[in-house]
Amino acid sequence: MIVDFAIYDMDRTITRHATYTPFLLHCAMRSAPWRLLLLPFVIASMLCYALKLIDRGKLKEINHRLLLGHKRHPRELKPLVESFADRTAASNVRPGARAAIERDKAEGRRVVMATASYRLYADAIGERLGFDDVIGTGSIIGLDERVHAKIDGENCYGPAKLRMVSDWLSKSGFERGHVRFYSDHASDAPVFEWADEAVAVNPHAKLARLALARGWTVEDWS
Repeated sequence: MIVDFAIYDMDRTITRHATYTPFLLHCAMRSAPWRLLLLPFVIASMLCYALKLIDRGKLKEINHRLLLGHKRHPRELKPLVESFADRTAASNVRPGARAAIERDKAEGRRVVMATASYRLYADAIGERLGFDDVIGTGSIIGLDERVHAKIDGENCYGPAKLRMVSDWLSKSGFERGHVRFYSDHASDAPVFEWADEAVAVNPHAKLARLALARGWTVEDWS
């Protein structure tokens, strides 16, 4: 079955602001406020990332362990995920994103989110916004059925995002039709190049220059 797709990045494309650290803070404040005392270590890990001492995946794992805990049962996390997804859908979604999703659905496209954020909570946000599928960074689920502070596979960012989108498509049972891709960031250049139609949404300076050079569409979803 040939299917046309609309693939969306999430943080700062669909949403106005990033979601990962706010998600961890949301969970800490509601389930273990004492973890906020560990914020200096969170800041230190961010400095290590800025100095290129660790990569983005390791940064996520460290902050997950600090603010959410090493192991949490999905049953404990569910109300935290649901309340965060409700808050995000209510107050952190660009108006243009909602309009684009409605337009793509009206055109008969399968609407897919491809995000570096954890599927742990991106699935719930995607459900509220009407997405058909979500591709994102996975979390290891141990034999103890707990969510571990460890990434399952690759962090869905940069070239890894294209690999994960391609792998998902090959296993989906769908044959690729026309692909439209939306993102705000130049790190998604591999997916932009792979797509049939590239749309730079509220792009930062580097992506704006790249879009101009490549002739990609630029949209303001503010």
